[in-house]
Amino acid sequence: GVTPADGQWKWGPERAKRAVENYQRFEQEAEGRSLEEHWEETGRELEFIRRNPRTGKIENWFPPRDTRIANTLWTDVHAYENQKDYPTEKHQDLLKRIVTFGTDPGDLVLDCFIGSGTAAAVAQRLGRRWIGCDINKGAIQTTSKRLQGIIREQVEGSRKPRQERLAGVEEGEAQPEPAQLSFGVYRVNDYDLAIQHLEAVELACEHIGVTRTRADRYFDGTLARKLVKIVPFNHPLTLLDLEEVKRELEARPGEDRGVVLVCLGKEPAADAWIEDWNRLRRGKEAVNRIEVIELRTDPKYGKFFQHQPARARVKVARKGELVTVEIQDFISPSIIERLQDQAGLLKPKIDDWRAMVDCVLIDADYDGKVFRIALSDIPERKTDLVAGRYEIAVGPGPRTVAVKIVDMLGEEVLVTRSIT
Repeated sequence: GVTPADGQWKWGPERAKRAVENYQRFEQEAEGRSLEEHWEETGRELEFIRRNPRTGKIENWFPPRDTRIANTLWTDVHAYENQKDYPTEKHQDLLKRIVTFGTDPGDLVLDCFIGSGTAAAVAQRLGRRWIGCDINKGAIQTTSKRLQGIIREQVEGSRKPRQERLAGVEEGEAQPEPAQLSFGVYRVNDYDLAIQHLEAVELACEHIGVTRTRADRYFDGTLARKLVKIVPFNHPLTLLDLEEVKRELEARPGEDRGVVLVCLGKEPAADAWIEDWNRLRRGKEAVNRIEVIELRTDPKYGKFFQHQPARARVKVARKGELVTVEIQDFISPSIIERLQDQAGLLKPKIDDWRAMVDCVLIDADYDGKVFRIALSDIPERKTDLVAGRYEIAVGPGPRTVAVKIVDMLGEEVLVTRSIT
């Protein structure tokens, strides 16, 4: 029965008339109840239109909602932490909202530039699985130490009775159960060389004996009478690389020298391409024949990578339900090599093996698949060292004790010992 003077109907006339009648009925039957209480009692189906008692304007009533739509401007959370060494570190409240909105417990969260590990830390606390990546070893170490601390808290918390864990926690605020209580660190590719291509070129040329030609905009030098091209070490030799060499040679019609390509690995199709290319260049008049030096497998030059894994000597002894773990020695050739590079002619000396260790983690009942942290030794300050000797209470029966030692460069050593 109301005709707007201007604007549009939000609802059609028939729906609006029913809503006006619903409100009139509420006024007659209210008896001190609120509009929301009346709506609850009538089955949460009625819609209402009324005149605002203060302004006289027409209003339509929307029932209260359990949720609301978040807009794109969040003014109630901080974007950045601004208290750590990482200037771009996101605030945990922001990451918590994003992870909660976008995933369910058990889902996988991926952060390709992990930094100080806030995304993974929030995902771990919220019962999500996660993968974190970073080219910076310091970022991996910072994240690992942070997550080890969170997992240690969760392991200790899981041992408390459920009633004790939920004491003082508001309903709806309890954290989901962790999706996992362990993680692994994987070194992918040879980033020490991939980070700085120019430095990698210098190392490879020195190793092979290439004479550098700084004036050539494409080729990196010569080996005997052949042109040398160092393929960037962040990918194997591909057909695109070979086509690029072909275009370069076509642009030099007077060039008759052969070409040596230096790479880390090859795509399977690369050998067939090179074979076809060289088949057309046989005989005494052959020009621009291509050969490949693969720095991992080449019989003559394949010792460019001589990574020696870290090693540890660990003693595990059992007495009743108490197991003693003692790390007797640890050596990280990568750290020694780094120190040697910095020291020059002086030979580096490390008096205490613990100076090379970032942390020690122990699983007292390792199943060979998932590493569950029962004890973690993570020094809080940079000047502190790991203890090296630990005692853990275990139950009866045979089991496998696993000791994971992580060095200062993030390399892991896993030592397992069976006890009866």
